[in-house]
Amino acid sequence: MRLCVAGAAGAFGRKHLDALSKIEGVTVTSVVGGGPDDIDAFAAERGIPHATKDLAESLARDDVDAVILATPTQVHASQAIACLKAGKHVMVEIPMADTLADSEELVTVRQETGLVAMVGHVRRFNPSHQWVHNRIVAGELTLQQLDVQTYFFRRSNLNALGEPRTWTDHLLWHHACHTVDLFQYQTGGEPETVFGLQGPTHPDLGIAMDMSIGMKAASGALCTLSLSFNNDGPLGTTFRYICDNGTYIARYDDLFNGKEEQIDLSGVALSNNGVELVDREFITAIQEGREPNSSVDQGLAAMRTLDRIEKSFG
Repeated sequence: MRLCVAGAAGAFGRKHLDALSKIEGVTVTSVVGGGPDDIDAFAAERGIPHATKDLAESLARDDVDAVILATPTQVHASQAIACLKAGKHVMVEIPMADTLADSEELVTVRQETGLVAMVGHVRRFNPSHQWVHNRIVAGELTLQQLDVQTYFFRRSNLNALGEPRTWTDHLLWHHACHTVDLFQYQTGGEPETVFGLQGPTHPDLGIAMDMSIGMKAASGALCTLSLSFNNDGPLGTTFRYICDNGTYIARYDDLFNGKEEQIDLSGVALSNNGVELVDREFITAIQEGREPNSSVDQGLAAMRTLDRIEKSFG
């Protein structure tokens, strides 16, 4: 399997390159950089034979079978569509788009081409959330409330590496997307009720810096999500599963019970790295000619819910 990684020099592009290096039979043959990147030096350092700042150049290559897009949110849909129309399978980081209409167009093109198109909903793949999901499916747990805090300090336009961004992140269409998809994945469908509240807009970034979201599933399970770019540490996301049979706290790939005792996740998956598990699913789905878990078709449900939440802001 020969892959191109677009946005390779960014924080998540590097995570994907590290993950792909652990998967047998995979070769990264091309990388695509953005405006400020010295993508040629980056590729040379990692022994990647082709580098460019033009995605179309990589899509025209015969030695690219599939593409991973770790590029700015605003170009996810257009780039994913370009990949499919060029005959390349594609895995796009979340969100697949920042509007419902663009998401629907992407799914339509996927259906027309018949290629594998996946969105990187990594929470479905983190071993911590897989452990909970497996027990919900087995009837061992019933979710009563998912309480989530997503907190960063982003009063200036920096990425996860503390480097300047050429684009603006978004609490709803990016960070809330993680939790919306996860809640629907764990409860088996789109929520019956949603609402959203947002704080003041940042004068320079043009986005709300604080947000509160509520959802209620058909089962009666609740999700309470608090998000902020104003939080000065600790940073990241914490998921508290309040269930009929225990409380569980997920921090990325790690899981703890309500007493903060760590739960052994060995045997849950081939790796303890959620990003690697996303990439393995993408590659295996291509090889087996099947729909991947977290296909763009499946991801459309989360985009519908985000659209409903955005409209509730008023």
